[in-house]
Amino acid sequence: MDKLSYVSEGSTTAWSTYLQQIDRVAPYLGDLTRWIDTLRHPKRALIVDIPLQMDDGSIRHFEGFRVQHNLSRGPGKGGVRYHPNVDLNEVMALSAWMTIKCAAVNLPYGGAKGGIRVDPFKLSEGELERLTRRYTSEIGLIIGPQKDIPAPDVGTNAKVMAWMMDTYSMNHGTTITGVVTGKPIHLGGSLGREKATGRGVYITGREVARRSGIEIEGAKIAVQGFGNVGSEAARLFVAAGARVVVIQDHSATLFNANGIDLTALSEWQASNKNIAGFPGAEEIASEAFWSTQMDILIPAALEGQITRERAEILSCKLVLEGANGPTYPDADDMLTSRGVTVVPDVICNAGGVTVSYFEWVQDMASFFWSESEINDRMDKIMTEAMIHVWDKASEKSCSLRTAAYIVACERILMARKDRGIYPG
Repeated sequence: MDKLSYVSEGSTTAWSTYLQQIDRVAPYLGDLTRWIDTLRHPKRALIVDIPLQMDDGSIRHFEGFRVQHNLSRGPGKGGVRYHPNVDLNEVMALSAWMTIKCAAVNLPYGGAKGGIRVDPFKLSEGELERLTRRYTSEIGLIIGPQKDIPAPDVGTNAKVMAWMMDTYSMNHGTTITGVVTGKPIHLGGSLGREKATGRGVYITGREVARRSGIEIEGAKIAVQGFGNVGSEAARLFVAAGARVVVIQDHSATLFNANGIDLTALSEWQASNKNIAGFPGAEEIASEAFWSTQMDILIPAALEGQITRERAEILSCKLVLEGANGPTYPDADDMLTSRGVTVVPDVICNAGGVTVSYFEWVQDMASFFWSESEINDRMDKIMTEAMIHVWDKASEKSCSLRTAAYIVACERILMARKDRGIYPG
């Protein structure tokens, strides 16, 4: 069968990881397998040039992307990433994982993703705004509230979403708040959005821990990435009686066997922009993170972090994928063989897109909910989705990742089958 091969055979890129995941789910899909190549081909990929006048008057060019992987179940949904390593391969994979994620949680969306190859921390605020507005104008022909709804991702935030919303609105002559999610509250954003992904990690982790016989109270937690996702998940686990013993970000790896004070660390991070030098913990070698004694691991940074070699030495019983694609397929196999339960990204970190869906609905209706209403709705959706995936794994005697893909792919391919191909 034909596959898109933007990389060499056998490589371990994000897109090749995704393709391997699709290959693994194919035997479980019965008659729907006829349509599975739909999932191996992005529907649309846009590459744009973004010329930017810098503060010193010079002109630089940046490359931007927006990929719509699948729109069979609704408009595209997915974040915009500003990072030096962004490329088409990565954005394709991220958009595909969004397709699976939205279907696994049963949201009425397809999958999309975007990004610019740039280090946002090396730009002034004015340069960042001009970059964002030009990028939004360039991808404006394929985004919209009923077409494709961007959101924040690595390197972007509510302010960037406000610039995107304003640019799109100015180009259409009216305010269109529903074109993006993750906006400031006063511009149509939703309460609870900023903490939603981390909260979802905790909700799914709590449910699986209960069903696996893993005690959260007293559990040792390891967290890679201390942004919105990692910090909120860590906070909720500590509130439930666990202790976070090791935290890693791009600047340092911190260890404290008695538990790291998350409040003090957050204050340090706010003042210093990273966790390096925090006086309440010992700094250890970055690779030592993986051999630390832990019960629950939360990878909440970038993709491709858990290799087979690292999987061999992990001491945890449970992995909660707060990041997208943090585990390579051969590492997945190793963890399964060692009896480690992995809650896959497509269900574990779906809290963010779930509350993004709530934000979109609120914008469309111009009627807004309280934070407690939003949290209650998200808890219900995430818990029910996790139970459904758990039951599917038991029924098929497969991993939670394969079960989540079965659930999602059945929904996507049924939609594709029933819609048919136009023109026939």
